[in-house]
Amino acid sequence: MSMLHTINKSPFDRDSLGSCLRVIADDGAILFIEDGVYAAMKGTRVADTVAAAASNHSVYVLGTDLSARGMSSDNIIDGISAVSYTHLTLPTKESRWWGGGGGGGWGGGGG
Repeated sequence: MSMLHTINKSPFDRDSLGSCLRVIADDGAILFIEDGVYAAMKGTRVADTVAAAASNHSVYVLGTDLSARGMSSDNIIDGISAVSYTHLTLPTKESRWWGGGGGGGWGGGGG
């Protein structure tokens, strides 16, 4: 079963990226949101690590969070796709989520 891992902390402040990479399965995907978007930028000390992850996994970055931090998708690491809130359901359709009612479902609302 694939899982979408969301990273919302800067890789320069916390080790959320490292924690994710230690547990992600071969079919897992990564979504950088909030301050996690800093990990998606070219030329940083984590760029090689993130590029390697992007060569093995689907990796996404939330475009509005890039913009909110004055960054552009032109500067993200090759292999990472910028997505919008509208498109956010695309990676989650590949992933399993557990809702508040105790039942599981596939992202997008199925059951």
